[in-house]
Amino acid sequence: MTKPSTDLISVAVWDVFVRVFHWSLVLLFCFSVISAKVGGNWITWHMYSGYAILSLVVFRLMWGFVGGEYARFSSFTAGPVRAARFAIALLKRGSQHSVGHNPVGGWMVIVLLLLLTLQAGLGLFGNDEIATTGPLARYVSDDASIKAMSWHRRIGDALLILVAIHILAVLFHVFVKKEGLIRAMLSGKKSLPRALAESTANPRAARNGLGLFLIGFAVVLVAVVVNWPSIFKN
Repeated sequence: MTKPSTDLISVAVWDVFVRVFHWSLVLLFCFSVISAKVGGNWITWHMYSGYAILSLVVFRLMWGFVGGEYARFSSFTAGPVRAARFAIALLKRGSQHSVGHNPVGGWMVIVLLLLLTLQAGLGLFGNDEIATTGPLARYVSDDASIKAMSWHRRIGDALLILVAIHILAVLFHVFVKKEGLIRAMLSGKKSLPRALAESTANPRAARNGLGLFLIGFAVVLVAVVVNWPSIFKN
């Protein structure tokens, strides 16, 4: 991180897999919220959307260990003290540039991924006591299934709050700190001070073949889990 500079250089930061994951998750999350509110026949599509989200999250969790330099958790995980200091400095001074996710944004990524995993997992076992049950509900008691659905909804409410905070934070960076975060997540490139940009020479590149394989693996894994009862009939 460094203080802002007028001498900025465009640097490739976000690989195509991170960008596709991000915008696909945005669309699917919005659709999931709307379909859940509408209800009725839309619940079936809500479930399909949930399976897709789970596939995305499974992929992103794996990509966080073997992806490109700035997709890896090791590049943006920071202790709470460092994150707090960054937040305070950000509010007091000018833009605090980070190549990838900043310390606060890194925490948001981790929390969102964990909550999305938990919510989708609970949905697989859930029972709304009306007409919808998750594909794995038969493997738990009725009481546990009902509780799973209750927590599925509560986590959904928590996610809405966190997403709202995330959006406000991005808008703060874009309009107050004049950082092109949205543009960067579209193009993959960030404008960074020369000194910081030069310090990022030769970052670990994303391996496209591995990324495609992991996407396929995540989709197949979720498909097997969702269809487990029909694949392995008792």
